[in-house]
Amino acid sequence: MDKGLCKRIRDNSLSLAFLLLFLASIAGQALLGWKEHNKERIEDHAAPLSLKTYLSSGHFIESTFENWESEFLQMALFVILTIFLTQKGSSESKDPNKEEAVDRAPDPKRKDAPWPVQRGGLALRLYQHSLTISLVFLFLLSFAAHFYGSLKEEQEQQRRSGQALSTAAEYLTETRFWFESFQNWQSEFLSVFVLVVFSIYLRQKGSPQSKPVDAPHSETGE
Repeated sequence: MDKGLCKRIRDNSLSLAFLLLFLASIAGQALLGWKEHNKERIEDHAAPLSLKTYLSSGHFIESTFENWESEFLQMALFVILTIFLTQKGSSESKDPNKEEAVDRAPDPKRKDAPWPVQRGGLALRLYQHSLTISLVFLFLLSFAAHFYGSLKEEQEQQRRSGQALSTAAEYLTETRFWFESFQNWQSEFLSVFVLVVFSIYLRQKGSPQSKPVDAPHSETGE
């Protein structure tokens, strides 16, 4: 294999591994969700869906985006809250007793600084908040897609049972959609809490998510 290609794969191996895991997982979700949904439809004396039709159904859209929504919310809040809040001893927190490199003013003269830093003005103001802006946008997009899919699935169930269809405004005040959201949100917030606290006392040699094995518990960050 070409050495340049090997180096590019090595340099991007973490993102590539998670991309492959994502693709395998969503393929498994689609296939198994399709089979499970058709079992439910047959029990309700409705015709089964083709896989292509299932991928645009409320069942698939709802189940996909309710998870994406919670992940992006978790990441956005984590990025935002770690600006202002600290946890002494955690590798996931800034040191509460000193200024960190992430707080320094951007230097346009720094070698290989990104172009928004060199340009300054509005480009810099947007760029220095671009991670939060992107995560919040992805959360809102996923939230809207989750709502659309959940409403579509609810209306499909109402249609099969001969009930009047809920409007978007009516469904927004019903419990199903918010139950789906909160059952995912609480798990994301718990996982961040566990990571922040566990990283004070526990270690994983070789992982940048952990402090050095011989670091004292009171040491914050890397």
